[in-house]
Amino acid sequence: MLRVILFCILFSLFPLSWASSAELVIGLIPEQNVFAQLERYEPLGKYISSRLGMPVRFSMLSRYGNIIESFRKKELNAAFWGSFTGALAIAKEGVEPIARPVWLDDSSTYYGLVFVRKDSGYESFKDLEGKRIAFVDKATTAGYVSPLFLLREQGVDKPPEDYFREVIYTGSHDAAILAVLNGEADVGAAKNTIYTLEANRNKRVEEELKLIGWTQRVPSNALGVSSDFPKAEARRLKEILIGMNDSPEGLKVLESFKAKKFIETTKDDYVPVFEMADKAGIELSTYDYFNK
Repeated sequence: MLRVILFCILFSLFPLSWASSAELVIGLIPEQNVFAQLERYEPLGKYISSRLGMPVRFSMLSRYGNIIESFRKKELNAAFWGSFTGALAIAKEGVEPIARPVWLDDSSTYYGLVFVRKDSGYESFKDLEGKRIAFVDKATTAGYVSPLFLLREQGVDKPPEDYFREVIYTGSHDAAILAVLNGEADVGAAKNTIYTLEANRNKRVEEELKLIGWTQRVPSNALGVSSDFPKAEARRLKEILIGMNDSPEGLKVLESFKAKKFIETTKDDYVPVFEMADKAGIELSTYDYFNK
């Protein structure tokens, strides 16, 4: 397993001239640490490969925004993205969403959370001016757009760099949670699914952290294909994912992926993301998603 993971990491560091239809190259965002993320997706990749009849290789991206650049440079056929990364890919590169998982709790969506330490005395964003905030990445919904939206909702119009004393980009949702838990930041933002996962792993999350904000639901991490990926192969890929729960082998892979099934996903599912970004003051077509 470690050898496979290291191979994927090393291979993803080198640019591809073009990910041809002889190989399906799927980008992965750094939602969790790299080893956990690749280990989680490996069985799914093998299943897709066996059904699609071509090798599947995952490219682990070091930052969320790298998905946009990788599609632009023709380095990916497809990617599992977060909802805001997906919205950016749709708006900037014409990428087409095709399917997303339904999790074990029957949800196919997630929402953003904002949290502080229980012993901090903070109750809202208005208590946090001049404090330290842990974002995940500027190309995430829950880890960046959601807290900006909540700032606006609570009447704070200042950019985060002006409102907070220090802005930290942790790179992953679990790292943002740990930053607040360990006192490296006063407030953090992350998606509810990773927050719950960390709470199940680490009892300190429930004991020491509290929520002070949350946003509406947006689509879970969907799979999208590049604008020039062959249409017939895209349809076949969607059929493979949506039909997984109809076969014993597919159900076994879904179990390891901690999902019940995949459902069809379209651009229309991203309307809440576009609306939230707009209310947060973000113009997708010109947005600079690189962390500064």
